[in-house]
Amino acid sequence: MSPYARYFVKKFFWYFLTLVIAVILNFLLPRLIEGNPVSIVASQVSAGMTDSDSIKKVYENFMEEFGVDKPMIAQFFIYVKNLFMGDLGTSFGLYPKKVTDILASAVPWTLGLQLPAILVGWILGNALGALAAYRKGVFDKAIFPVALFINSIPFFTLAIMMLYLFAITLNWFPAHGGYDFQMIPQFNLEFIGSVLRHHTLPFLSIVLVTIGGQAIGMREMSIYELNSDYVLYSKLLGIRDSKVARYVFKNAMLPQITGLALSIGTMVGGSLICEIVFSYPGIGTTLFSAIRQLDYPLISGCTLLIAICVLLANFTIEMIYGIVDPRIKASQMEDQ
Repeated sequence: MSPYARYFVKKFFWYFLTLVIAVILNFLLPRLIEGNPVSIVASQVSAGMTDSDSIKKVYENFMEEFGVDKPMIAQFFIYVKNLFMGDLGTSFGLYPKKVTDILASAVPWTLGLQLPAILVGWILGNALGALAAYRKGVFDKAIFPVALFINSIPFFTLAIMMLYLFAITLNWFPAHGGYDFQMIPQFNLEFIGSVLRHHTLPFLSIVLVTIGGQAIGMREMSIYELNSDYVLYSKLLGIRDSKVARYVFKNAMLPQITGLALSIGTMVGGSLICEIVFSYPGIGTTLFSAIRQLDYPLISGCTLLIAICVLLANFTIEMIYGIVDPRIKASQMEDQ
């Protein structure tokens, strides 16, 4: 077996083990929350009934349908069996909707918000950080404090501030939702315009914080590279500054690219609080509603999706590093 194949198998084993633990916790933790979610569904269905026996029968039928009447270990094996069949169960709070259908409608909203915000924030932040390191002087003194200040603000705090200022006080943008509630989703200019208006504030709140963090990271890495021995040696050889700068920023970008890959991989679970603040119809709002309603299947579906995306992102990066990073290649050879 080649060194890289052994590296792959070793990493795959540990990530698979992590996934197994995540599945166990994903099943167990929601069920440790106090309360009986079946009673909520049963009360909704039996609303208007006066016969106590009929109400009790409705409750018992739902207990049996959701499998909550079985021992915990039996529920777990049913849960795992259904996972292999691609069935995440039926939502308690949105009965009789399937969890997979709810997630399928929420994920596009999260991707549509997170992916553009991450890419725009990453590009602008790295460009500003590189300029601050290279130009220095007043430019650096202006960008660095602003980036540091913005980066220190949590997503949800900035989101609340923007919501209060631009939506409630100035009334420039809608305060919640993904589109005007009276509209029917359809592909036309009016609906697209409504989606963009609702998209603007959560998008900007994520972009601004992302720009701050990326600018600080790129500035620090660029300064480190600019002070490296190879830069001084290149200047002594008379190599043009523009060419040296190209190598400097290429090297400084490596950890930033890693950060971008991780951000894209984890964006399904990123900035969940931002979605909740704006009641944006993505995974964050779905998970928040599920927790409030003790909706075990929906909580498990959301957290499992987030866990899988995070693990896949990290595993993919480790595999790529195993190919391109000479230090990891060297360690693979040493393990032979």
